[in-house]
Amino acid sequence: MLKIIGAGFGRTGTLSLKTALNQLGYPCYHMDELFKHPEHLPYWDAASRGQPTDWDKLFEAYTATVDWPGARFWRELSERYPDAKVVLSVRSPQSWYRSASETIFTVGRKFPISLIARLLPPMSRLMPIVHRIVYATFDHRLDDEAHCVAVFERHIEEVRRVIPAERLLVFEVKQGWGPLCAFLGVPEPTTPFPNVNDTEEFKRRTLMMNAVSWALLIMPFALLALLAWALSG
Repeated sequence: MLKIIGAGFGRTGTLSLKTALNQLGYPCYHMDELFKHPEHLPYWDAASRGQPTDWDKLFEAYTATVDWPGARFWRELSERYPDAKVVLSVRSPQSWYRSASETIFTVGRKFPISLIARLLPPMSRLMPIVHRIVYATFDHRLDDEAHCVAVFERHIEEVRRVIPAERLLVFEVKQGWGPLCAFLGVPEPTTPFPNVNDTEEFKRRTLMMNAVSWALLIMPFALLALLAWALSG
């Protein structure tokens, strides 16, 4: 049963927050769990289409969720688990957009990554869900900074309006353990607060994905050219 619901958009330090919650003893769901558990895809597919979803079954091994896709359904989850606390991870809207634009938005718009992601499993199964849950949040206007920032700010305002103050923590990961542990009523670890999956790390992975995508795209034509050359002799 969920005890913590992360309502913050991706690129607000959600992977660091996930790592921190795991360390505090709250097994935490995050977008990266979908790569480990493709059997979860039907649950999110149903949710993305507005169909009933068995949240209890989906989260049976977790007590927390952060990042997309869960953040898209913060309202449904907060109603389904009324005793769960809500953590709204935030950062400067402009720095959030720069980070999102250089990382997660790239997969949806940059050629040939976007093409290969639609063709090869497991991304081919995941991308339609990402489009309906993440990119649709911004009306697929990922290059429109003003629009995306406005959506980001409205989301924060909506969560703060709907969730009672005593149930909500508005949190920046740079604040470290203090506010999070106080909110959850747990002791602070002696180790530093996690700092993982920063923009530069994600960009390095994106560059690798782009190189692999170009290789996969070009390879069939290279093989055909090689075959034609061999037959011409």
